[in-house]
Amino acid sequence: MNTADVFINCPFSRDYDTHFKAIVFVVIRSGFNPRCAREDDDVGDIRYEKICRIIAECKFGVHDISYTGLYYGPAGDADFPLPRFNMPLELGLFLGAKKFGGDVQAKKKIVVFDRDEHRFRKFISDISGSDIKAHNNNTTDLITTLATWLRHVSQRRTVPGPAAMLAEYRSFSAVLPVLCASQTLLPEEVEYHDYVWMVSEWMRQRAQ
Repeated sequence: MNTADVFINCPFSRDYDTHFKAIVFVVIRSGFNPRCAREDDDVGDIRYEKICRIIAECKFGVHDISYTGLYYGPAGDADFPLPRFNMPLELGLFLGAKKFGGDVQAKKKIVVFDRDEHRFRKFISDISGSDIKAHNNNTTDLITTLATWLRHVSQRRTVPGPAAMLAEYRSFSAVLPVLCASQTLLPEEVEYHDYVWMVSEWMRQRAQ
């Protein structure tokens, strides 16, 4: 298990993309390695097995269950709304690894986000008693809360405080179009690995 790896369990839908990128920024700026199912696009790699492998390798887990709810499919399926359960499933895998994975896996640290701190009780009450974090569906709360949590659980004094982290994220966001242009990409064309590189490159340039 890598003590610098952070598993990110969240929606990969377009309407969550800003939140996802905010999480990735905080993780990298804090000195950690973001890990998620998007890191490898290999048809021969079964998604469930890939997720299990990544979870086993990560000490820290960031889980956002705020999109757990009813999904209305294409026209014709509207009468059969289905729940979106990928995030609770991956949270369960991470909790299971911590509980049953032996002494090494027991050192895992977990943070769970939802839109508010009580909503989860309606659909996953088995984790009642856990300290669920509310991001109120905005990136400001998500960034500051995640930065505070990472600083606390890692005990790394190099992790910026929440206000400093938010200010740095806004500075990075302001120059992101320039970084995109340097790679001949439009902002909407930026993929996961592109974004990871851009955050890392921005940090490298600031350190010079």
